[in-house]
Amino acid sequence: MIKKSSNPYYHIAYWLFVILVLTLVFGLSWRNNLAAFFFISMLLPVVLGTSYFFNYVLVPKYYLKKQIVKFVLYSIYTIIISLYLEMVVLMFSFIYIGNFSFYNLDPNASDTILLAVILYLLVFVGSFLLMIRQIRENQQLILQLQSENNKMKKLFLEIMSNRKIVKIPYNEIVYIESLSDYIRVNTVNEQIISKEKISNLASRLPDIFLRIHRSFIINKEKIKSISYNEVTVDDVILNIGRSYRKEVKETLNNK
Repeated sequence: MIKKSSNPYYHIAYWLFVILVLTLVFGLSWRNNLAAFFFISMLLPVVLGTSYFFNYVLVPKYYLKKQIVKFVLYSIYTIIISLYLEMVVLMFSFIYIGNFSFYNLDPNASDTILLAVILYLLVFVGSFLLMIRQIRENQQLILQLQSENNKMKKLFLEIMSNRKIVKIPYNEIVYIESLSDYIRVNTVNEQIISKEKISNLASRLPDIFLRIHRSFIINKEKIKSISYNEVTVDDVILNIGRSYRKEVKETLNNK
């Protein structure tokens, strides 16, 4: 199964950085850091919404699919809506700040051009970094799919058994069992033993096979039933290793 990496700490660290920079910039401009912090806190949902809509809707749906015209058009719409929401937040934030007697605000507090420049600079710097990550992940996905296709070009597993190469069709393999430095390939008709470690064999198998235990690899197409800690392939019941349960569950749920 192919997974996408997602590190929430990266996002948290970046947005903490955004809050810090915006607070410092507007705090210096207004000569009131506390007022700037409250203002940025109310502005943050607009920033988050703009950034994540751009990255997780527009980029994968249009940019990565080479629909550049739609990508540019909807990006412009996003900026317009975001600017409108920004103006709404500006209006209510000044009312909110005024009601709480922040009388020392500098006249630069109304400088919406500075606000827009700083806001969208940080939003699109973050968006650019996230876009690079998404493109890199897609490239890795393509490489993995190409590797998987290369594995599937062969319709059989080649192993050495009794000093000769044996070709076992994938669709005949039920499960593979580890015997220390040996493996036993259990097929619908026979058992074939080869001197090879199961970990080395696993990297050569296509996606129809799934490792469920340090000692077992099963053919997903042979599964008859599955429970929390057991899988039945044909008429054989095999244990699911504790460290493999999460991956097995995720893989079979996406099957």
